[in-house]
Amino acid sequence: MKDFFIEKKMYYHDTDCGGVVYYANYLKYLEEGRSEFCLSKGIDLKGLVGAGIYFVVARVEIDYKAPARYQDNLRIYTRIEKVGGSSIHFWQEVKKDNITIVEAKTIWVCVDREFKVRPIPQEAKQSFSAV
Repeated sequence: MKDFFIEKKMYYHDTDCGGVVYYANYLKYLEEGRSEFCLSKGIDLKGLVGAGIYFVVARVEIDYKAPARYQDNLRIYTRIEKVGGSSIHFWQEVKKDNITIVEAKTIWVCVDREFKVRPIPQEAKQSFSAV
């Protein structure tokens, strides 16, 4: 995968009692990857929130392929697979060197201040579709 990525070092607090990265922490790393991806593409999520436009995680499918451990350096790869009328589909991978640790699909849904599903505003849709 030759997509956008961020790098993250695993610290002791990332691991469980066996020294393996705790499975739920990957959800945080994936979120960081999506946030940094948007920033890198000029998508102003904070500005959208100010306008009452939110993107919430509606679905995550995650497959754990191999363990990561304390002091491993990981790369979190992110790309957009599809932009729908009110949703954005992401594909992400977490890798250590050439070893796939995690594969995930995440769907964001666009909602308003009352958390009711709404169409993605055209300007935002163009920004997401251009990446």
